[in-house]
Amino acid sequence: MKILSIETSCDETGISILDCKGGLKKPSFEILANSISSQVKIHAPYGGVFPALAKREHIKNLPILLEKVLAKSKIKKINLIAVTSGPGLEPALWTGIVFAKELALKWNVPLIPVNHMEGHIISVFGKNKGEFSIPKISLPALSLLVSGGHTELVLVNNWGKYKVIGETLDDAAGEAFDKVARMLGLPYPGGPEISKLAEKARQGMPLATCQGHPLALPRPMKYSKDFDFSFSGLKTAVLYLIKKIGLLDEKTKMAIAMEFENAVVETLIHKTKKAIEKYGIQTLIVAGGVSANKYLRTEVKRNFKNIKILFPEQKLSTDNSIMIGMVGYMKYLKNKGKVPRPSSIKAEGNLHF
Repeated sequence: MKILSIETSCDETGISILDCKGGLKKPSFEILANSISSQVKIHAPYGGVFPALAKREHIKNLPILLEKVLAKSKIKKINLIAVTSGPGLEPALWTGIVFAKELALKWNVPLIPVNHMEGHIISVFGKNKGEFSIPKISLPALSLLVSGGHTELVLVNNWGKYKVIGETLDDAAGEAFDKVARMLGLPYPGGPEISKLAEKARQGMPLATCQGHPLALPRPMKYSKDFDFSFSGLKTAVLYLIKKIGLLDEKTKMAIAMEFENAVVETLIHKTKKAIEKYGIQTLIVAGGVSANKYLRTEVKRNFKNIKILFPEQKLSTDNSIMIGMVGYMKYLKNKGKVPRPSSIKAEGNLHF
């Protein structure tokens, strides 16, 4: 089955064509073509994604990317179109959905909506090129989803059957990274910039205080009895610390970045460990944009040595259409070829599992 997949949930425009085989028992995928257009430089002056600009760029990029993947794949017929329907920025989501509906009507092929977060879970089985497949793993698995808009702990009872057992009550981890980066005067996207400074700080072994001020930050909700997260208070603590210190030199920025990253990762690890113990988990999936964070990966591997750990390839940790196509194939088979009416498919910015 040849699937064309479309991703426009935020500031990445992506279109892929996948050759999907094997059914639900042994699903395998070959990437025939994949094209993505980043909007980072466009949104950088705003310090974050500006929805109206994202919508405009998606509308401009979609036909260009479609032409590229069709030319590269050299296929004559598409069997199914998969498109992200949520969660995400609704103006951005609508551009992909409208484009997908037009193609489905023009080519007379079925259209299936895909949950973006389910895509991140499946992304751990993908690679940037060539063939890949979904192996048998011990279920239920646990997925730690960490991105700019989401921080969730999700039980994977089976593919397509998920249960959220914990989520952020305010800011997501990636969102907190970006906001703290702005406080420190770092460029957008802020997450990688925070990590660069933190890595330098660890190598230089900075003092516990800078300019006479303690740098200990809180670990929000670390010892709550649930699996939920909260990073808004941590972000505020950084703000108060910066105001107290005043002018920040490079050493101080490095130390704050390190302590902030330590606080986020320590909290994520602690909650994940509690969930693993409670549910007897043997497979941990860590996915989403923040899963590319080197320190998070190091700490996950250090803390969970006795279970199977799955991360996406670095380039597949961020938003991409490959993961949308993979989910689309499996969802289509699970539904035995039944798809919703195209007119019923809508953008759902707050879509949940």
